[in-house]
Parts: sequence; structure tokens; C-alpha cells
Amino acid sequence: MKTKILIIGLIFIIFTNLAVASNPYGEIYTYEVYYNGIILPGTDVAKPTLKIGEPFEIKVNMTVYQEYKVSGALYEIGSGNFEVIEGPSEMNRYSGKILMPNESHVFKWVVKPTDGWAGGSLPIDFRYSLVEKGNPEPVLNSGFTVAYPYISTEYYEGKVPSSDTSPSETLSSPNSTSSESIPAFTILAAVFAITLISFRH
Repeated sequence: MKTKILIIGLIFIIFTNLAVASNPYGEIYTYEVYYNGIILPGTDVAKPTLKIGEPFEIKVNMTVYQEYKVSGALYEIGSGNFEVIEGPSEMNRYSGKILMPNESHVFKWVVKPTDGWAGGSLPIDFRYSLVEKGNPEPVLNSGFTVAYPYISTEYYEGKVPSSDTSPSETLSSPNSTSSESIPAFTILAAVFAITLISFRH
């Protein structure tokens, strides 16, 4: 019995620490990050080697627990080192959407590197803000690095997605799962499953 209580206690502590570490403002939102359809767990950063003009997809699925205007943007150091092929905004520019409690929104861009930083590595950040109704000041302004690609001096000769082609069809892994089909509370479900298993033994 003591072992079961200890296991449940440890699971609760781990889950609490994860929530606090990922969200210092409390449970007002969660997010999931995808690079070319593959989820980046925790604080992982995609570090691909890309050719000049090689497209890649970045998606961030945000879920809020209160009504907020959620704005998101992809940011680069300087300008002109990456170009947006498809997406809600150009590099270094925000797009926004008002979300109701427990509603999700996917920010999605297809981007390609130019020759501006060929032969070097350059980070791409996702920046976001949450604004409450009736309050012009954001309750949260934050961001993190999504990808840190190395851009080679070679040129990409493959297919580049157009407005007629779904980026996920061109770029996503065939075994990957889209963010729209992944529940917002996957960690919580896993915790409950482990707890149930511990009670059976």
C-alpha cells in the first residue's frame, strides 16, 4: 500500500513540476510544437541541415483555458534569411485569433531559407502573447526557439509546396499525427493510466 501511495505521489509531483516549468503563469494555456509534422517533446529544438530554398513546416497548437486574444509569430535574427511560403503572417510579424475557454488554434507556417545565411546556423523563434478581453496590455509575452537549422551552400531542387498543394502532404512524415487529432491533455491521460496500472499490482 505504501508503495502505491509513493508511486501516486511521485507521479503527482512530476506532473506538477512539468506544468509549472512549462507555464510559470499557471494553467492559462498549453502548447504543442511540430516540425514537419513530428512533435517536439518538452523543450526539444529541431536542428536540421537544410539546403537553400528547402521548405519546412512549423506548427504550434495552442489551447487556452480562458478567453484570450492569442497572437503568434515566427522571428528570425535580422531579416531576409527565411521566407514564408505559406502561413498567417510573414517573418517577424504577428497574426492573432480570439479563442474561447478550452479552445485551440494551430499557428502553421511553411518556410524556406534563403542564401543570406548559407554556411551557418540560425535560430527561428516562436513568439506569442495573450491578451484578456477589455485589457489592452498582454497578460503574457513569451517565446522560445522552435528550430536551429544549419543552412548549407547547396540549392534545393525538390518540390516546393504551392497554394494548391497541402504542405502536410509534401512535408509531413507518413507516420506522423497532425496536431488537430492530438488531445490537449495527453500528459494527464498518461498519468491516470500509470496510476490505474499501479493499483492493479
